[in-house]
Amino acid sequence: MTDPTYCQATTDDAGVIAGIINAIVKEPNPVGFDGETTPERVETWLTRLGDAGGIFLCLLEGEAIGFSALDFDTQQPETSVLGVWLLPEHRRKGLGTALAECALEFARDKGYKRIRARLPEHNQTALSFLSGIGALVPMYNPDTVFELPLYEESG
Repeated sequence: MTDPTYCQATTDDAGVIAGIINAIVKEPNPVGFDGETTPERVETWLTRLGDAGGIFLCLLEGEAIGFSALDFDTQQPETSVLGVWLLPEHRRKGLGTALAECALEFARDKGYKRIRARLPEHNQTALSFLSGIGALVPMYNPDTVFELPLYEESG
């Protein structure tokens, strides 16, 4: 198996992103999406993000298996919102962390001061993931916004 590659998505990737979303929303506790979507809706999302945000793909042997998204917060200009999604069979392998790092690097380059992520109630997997990438997260606090540090690691 080859190593995964990561890239910033373009509107040409809207179909594969929609496919990942549509697989994720069928899970018992989908994070961040209300239901299935279409490539056209994803294309609109990518266009709306412009240069202020981005969607980053994880490709394994040329196939998109997950993505992270960094969306801007219209109420707080120095804040962005992070989400990371992987197809179930590719989780717990470090790929989500790498996707988060793509988004965090983008946020640093754009000058964002804060990154936020939302946790739905009873999603211990997301809580564990955010804790693992440095979130300042209490042990259990459902439906709360959490802030992640945006400092550069030395070393």
